[in-house]
Amino acid sequence: MRTAEIRRRFLDFFAERGHTVVPSAPLPTPDPTLLFVNAGMVPFKPYLTGEVPAPWPRATSVQKCVRTLDIEEVGRTTRHGSFFQMNGNFSLGDYFKEEATAFAWELSTASVEGGGYGLDPDRIWVTVHHSDDESRGLWRRIAGLPDERIVARGDEDNFWSMGVPGPCGPCSELYYDRGPALGRAGGPAVDEDRYMEFWNLVFMQYERGEGPGKSGYPILGELPRRNIDTGMGLERMATLLQGVDNLYEIDETRPVLDRAAALAEVRYGADAEADVRLRVVADHVRTALMLLADGTSPGNEGRGYVLRRILRRAVRSMRQLGHTEPVLGDLLAVARDCMAPSYPEVAEAYDRIADRAASEEEAFRSTLRQGTTVLDTAVAKVKEEGSRALPGAQAFLLHDTYGFPIDLTLEMAAEQGVEVDREGFTTLMREQRERARADARARKAGGTDLGVLRPVLDEHGPTDWRAWDTLTTDARVLAVLGVTGPAPVVREGEIATVVLDRTPFYAESGGQDSDAGRLSGASVEAEVLDVQRPLPGLVVHQVRVLSGELATGDRVHAAVDPEWRLGARQAHSGTHVLHAALRQVLGPNALQSGSYNRPGYLRLDFPWRGALSAAARSEIEAAANQALRRDLPVGVRWMTLPEAKELGALALFDETYGEKVRVVEIGGAWSRELCGGTHVEHASQIGTVALTSESSVGAGMRRLEAAVGAEGFGYLARERDLVSRVAEQLQAPRAELPDRIAGLLDRLKSADRENQRLREQADRARAGDLAADATDVDGTLVVTATTDGDARALAIAVRDRLPAARPGVVVVGSPAGNRATLVAAVNGAARSAGRDASALVKRLLDGRGGGSPELAQGGGIPGDRLPGTLGSVPALLSSA
Repeated sequence: MRTAEIRRRFLDFFAERGHTVVPSAPLPTPDPTLLFVNAGMVPFKPYLTGEVPAPWPRATSVQKCVRTLDIEEVGRTTRHGSFFQMNGNFSLGDYFKEEATAFAWELSTASVEGGGYGLDPDRIWVTVHHSDDESRGLWRRIAGLPDERIVARGDEDNFWSMGVPGPCGPCSELYYDRGPALGRAGGPAVDEDRYMEFWNLVFMQYERGEGPGKSGYPILGELPRRNIDTGMGLERMATLLQGVDNLYEIDETRPVLDRAAALAEVRYGADAEADVRLRVVADHVRTALMLLADGTSPGNEGRGYVLRRILRRAVRSMRQLGHTEPVLGDLLAVARDCMAPSYPEVAEAYDRIADRAASEEEAFRSTLRQGTTVLDTAVAKVKEEGSRALPGAQAFLLHDTYGFPIDLTLEMAAEQGVEVDREGFTTLMREQRERARADARARKAGGTDLGVLRPVLDEHGPTDWRAWDTLTTDARVLAVLGVTGPAPVVREGEIATVVLDRTPFYAESGGQDSDAGRLSGASVEAEVLDVQRPLPGLVVHQVRVLSGELATGDRVHAAVDPEWRLGARQAHSGTHVLHAALRQVLGPNALQSGSYNRPGYLRLDFPWRGALSAAARSEIEAAANQALRRDLPVGVRWMTLPEAKELGALALFDETYGEKVRVVEIGGAWSRELCGGTHVEHASQIGTVALTSESSVGAGMRRLEAAVGAEGFGYLARERDLVSRVAEQLQAPRAELPDRIAGLLDRLKSADRENQRLREQADRARAGDLAADATDVDGTLVVTATTDGDARALAIAVRDRLPAARPGVVVVGSPAGNRATLVAAVNGAARSAGRDASALVKRLLDGRGGGSPELAQGGGIPGDRLPGTLGSVPALLSSA
């Protein structure tokens, strides 16, 4: 029985018994204690705990879940999968133990023909809490189970709570004996591989008090309203009903595993370690597909990091199997076809899913290629020295230089029998941000080796940096450097790194871009492209010689472009103003976590759950511009770091500060931040702050972008012109535009609905004509057709109009852009004759697609192949 069919039977069974079918909640959950839904009851938690009145007395769902606590066990056991589906039935103050027990037994053991799963009753074992005599009696009476197959267990196994004061109660678990080939006899207490748990019935009847762990807390009494929460593992039931050894071999994962094996040119079952890696790939690709479909994007924190880790483990496992080419696009397409019958959204969103996965794989392949070599070399050296611990400095090098997450280093080292010095790594991580910035600056400074720059600093001392005080200064060239080292001279058109004894140029830092300007001398004119601080105290300039030549020892006049600096000051002060306005509107938790500003533009990142409303964005923009209209003074003060903190100054990004810190204030306490950037003297000099964008940059992180100064006024002018053109085209006053546009959209939606209704009406009328024109193929009535409407509905309508006594097969294609989908439907007589809709779709689509023997679908073929594919149906049926 296919997984989608197991799912359907579960929902149908409980719907027929008065349960409301509740759709699966998205994997990312608003619960602040979780990243993802990790159990079927999570969406029901407010109802089960009584926080919110339940909208129904009985409910059922098949909930998507992700758990990664045991991610290292994925592939090594039959029980661990990072993505799984939990079938659940819930009673919210309605029925209790007897009904829940009877439902579970009936569905598990009823015949397949009768709508059940057809499990052998003589191979089912159950566990109960040792104090729960009522459950033991129910299993004897309802199921006729003998005492030896009713196993009493303790709190750790058969008593449920959420780990905090609140509802709790005993539970009863159902296990299936898979036979002596898979382990020892004696029941689940002896071997949980042979005896696989497939259903857990939780009886919430008590209230617990404070206490640690899973036991040792007091039971305060009975709940005023008792609930039922059950969970049947869909993948586990599929494992049992499909007769496979583990959840990686069921129909929703095995095709991914087989494709991975084919790509790697290995045979599943031939090598134990290779099998583990194939199972990791099968599991992780499916998990990544479902996370991406639900809107999670790879990132460095939270949900994004979980997804990134899963994708990277899949890619690395394929490399360990010997496949070094890009692989995610191929494997995700297989996973899509496996999951689409139950979750059509994975097919609908596939282009977005594939694009994000491909970008992540491309970045990781580069990281992995370099980092693996470094790690293997380091591990070999450790072993040669007789040690079993990789130094923290080596792990940090992998993280800082090659982008290797520490958990990947730990995992790869452990595979080779080596531990990692976590404490040493953690110590070095404290310096990571500044080291990373220094490396970035070095790369931006023409790729100059820091070893070449350090002697310049040692010989001449720190650069006399005057960016806060002036835009021009005379200077002497201390060094001219190319990519390979000191250059005697650079000539017209060449780019070099130049060190001056003093400079007015601002070096990129604190989110502010570097200054632009000129170096002028007796025999040279050069453009300053970039300014960095690759070493503390040393400022370097990347320049392009426009005319003449430049050499060490030359005297030059260094001049910052005044218009550039004015724009930079406006943007940096605008960033402070926007940050203060953000906190004023949203509160102190909206703390800047990153920023970048250049003339005319700024962006500011901050932690926040969910997009800002239009009203919140308007309020933030208004608060920022109010500060400009009030012409708040901008001042700078120097003080010790403790004094600055006591004053309430915000210190950002874990910067390293000296004995004295520079505090920039705008309007006194309204905006007070530690900052080394350049600023205006009064807020009004910023001109304007015009928000242009608010977006997500990762899980729980938002980004505001704004145009500032002249660019801000230009942005507003363009917006004004756009509104004027729209008002002119609609012949409406500007104030009425929102209502006028909303009316147009409503009419368009109404027209779309009417068009859809007419298409469906036409399809229903067309169904009779198609059925009447059916072609006889070896005694089977065959209909093929295309539609721009609902292919599934048309296929069913045509099938139902074919004579019931004659075998009938209908295949309908639906083009959608450059791709097309197929739906196949067969009637009862055709089923009796051996026709199978799912098998037919797979033959038509080269193994893709799926569904039931009566109705199946698939997609992904190019639209121009649709006529030929439909034309091949009679021949396929004739040869079958």
